Amino acid sequence: MITKQPKNLNLFTIRFPIPAIVSILHRMSGVIIFLLMPAITIAFCMSLISSSDFASVILIINLWPLRILGAILTWGVFHHFIAGCRHLLLDLQIGNDLITARFTSKTVLILSFIFTVLVILI
Repeated sequence: MITKQPKNLNLFTIRFPIPAIVSILHRMSGVIIFLLMPAITIAFCMSLISSSDFASVILIINLWPLRILGAILTWGVFHHFIAGCRHLLLDLQIGNDLITARFTSKTVLILSFIFTVLVILI
């Protein structure tokens, strides 16, 4: 007998576990890195041409919208690297139990935030 059960399709009411959140953020950080890589490459190439072009790139990078994008990119790189190492360990069957998975997920979030703040402040 098939019963019709109500389905919750509202993603804002679903509470994801922390390992799922870290996995989703890992994918999002990869997309952020991928989308910002052309701008970083162009800025790097322009800065190598001459000292005046380097100075103009530094002036552009110091604008507040680009500083925010730089902070997001910094977080993305750190989070993607740390979460990628976590995923590699999970692929090797290390840390698959629930307690360890939750602990490593929290560690990824905390470390990526701390490293981002350190880079921004320095």
